[in-house]
Amino acid sequence: MKFNVITFGCQMNVHDSDWLIRAMESRGWKAVSESEANIFIVNTCSVRDKPEQKVYSVLGRLGRLCTSPGDFVAVGGCVAQQIGEGFLKKFPFVRLVFGSDGVAQAPQFLEELAADHKKKLVLNDFLAKYPEREGGLANPNEELLPPGIGTIPGQAFVNIMQGCDNFCAYCIVPYTRGRQKSRLSSAIIEECTALVKSGVREITLLGQNVNSFGIDKKGTDLSFAELLYKVSAIDGLERIRFTTSHPKDLAPEVIKAFGELPNLCPQLHLPVQSGSDNMLKKMGRKYDRERYLGIVEGLKETCPNIVLTTDIIVGFPGETDEDFEQTMDIMERVRYESSFSFKYSDRPGVAAVKMTPKVPEDVAQKRLARLQERQKHITRESLEELVGDEMIILLERPSKRQAEGGIAWRGKDPGGRVVNIFFEGGDESLQLGGKLVKVKITESKNHSLIGEKVGNPW
Repeated sequence: MKFNVITFGCQMNVHDSDWLIRAMESRGWKAVSESEANIFIVNTCSVRDKPEQKVYSVLGRLGRLCTSPGDFVAVGGCVAQQIGEGFLKKFPFVRLVFGSDGVAQAPQFLEELAADHKKKLVLNDFLAKYPEREGGLANPNEELLPPGIGTIPGQAFVNIMQGCDNFCAYCIVPYTRGRQKSRLSSAIIEECTALVKSGVREITLLGQNVNSFGIDKKGTDLSFAELLYKVSAIDGLERIRFTTSHPKDLAPEVIKAFGELPNLCPQLHLPVQSGSDNMLKKMGRKYDRERYLGIVEGLKETCPNIVLTTDIIVGFPGETDEDFEQTMDIMERVRYESSFSFKYSDRPGVAAVKMTPKVPEDVAQKRLARLQERQKHITRESLEELVGDEMIILLERPSKRQAEGGIAWRGKDPGGRVVNIFFEGGDESLQLGGKLVKVKITESKNHSLIGEKVGNPW
């Protein structure tokens, strides 16, 4: 069978899609371009309204491609959890709908639907425990681990939990991904060990709120800090990262780890959402401005070179000019190297839907534009300060922009910054993905760096 996967949303969705590709290819299916496929898997996101609307547009397009009896579409992810059977009723070519806990079962049912052209299924039940994925990345048998599409050599993502118990006023995740379920720590460590043995050099631990790992007591007796130390100790693991973190659960032991674990990358995505105590309380974030800035201070004392990034919501119901100015102020104090910033949008079923007054669209748009413009300047200034520094880059893929006389590759430094390096005399056959190389930064761009290699890749 020939299939194509289309992914929207967060890194967890990207990881789920990558796992599905590997799982289906291990069953003899072939991942191809959209124009060649006869089965389509759409992995959806409903954190904001715009990605959700894109899903309906994509389904309209895919419907025109489903021309034979065996052609069909499977819809997974958060919108699938939210809409459920409604997809089957609205789109006759959609024959499988699966939520976040249904990913592990999806390969089996995709095969059944490919054999039975009349069958339709909805896998939207939340499970009591973290659903392990048989034959996934933890399996050291390389025959079950084809490269897949969209994988980055030398890097891997490992889920450590599913769902969220925070119920922030604006967030639909607890309703679409369920309550928090921590994975068995032994399964996590086993998977990470197998990945390193297969040549992976960098692992990112994934969860809706990794800092609360273990609090639910459903899958482990370890805290997140204890898990970090266990994974860090795996022989041969060069780098470890984690995302996403909720500030209210960031333990002192995790902050301490940034100063003690040599392979824990000096990078942390720490969503602030707003710099206003009034907004943070309405959002249900369970920390205030002082607490957040105290965490930042502790991180910078422990790891002076740490790179901090964040999420910010502009125009939350009731946000005043003063509230917004406090958000601008916290940006200046922390100096995030980058941020994901968005206008607030109502999501079905969340508490903020009923909150008033709503911020006018034009006011929210002006605030967002101002915040993003300031972020551009802070990012540029932060990158300029790195010119002349030497750093180790993990190479990923050839750069989009090339020049004559060699080939340019892009990679990332320990802080997660994109760095482009030119290899003189190299060509497209040069296989550097997953290799490390020492570079000296020679130039900064708006969102990336340029470096020249110091020694050969290894």
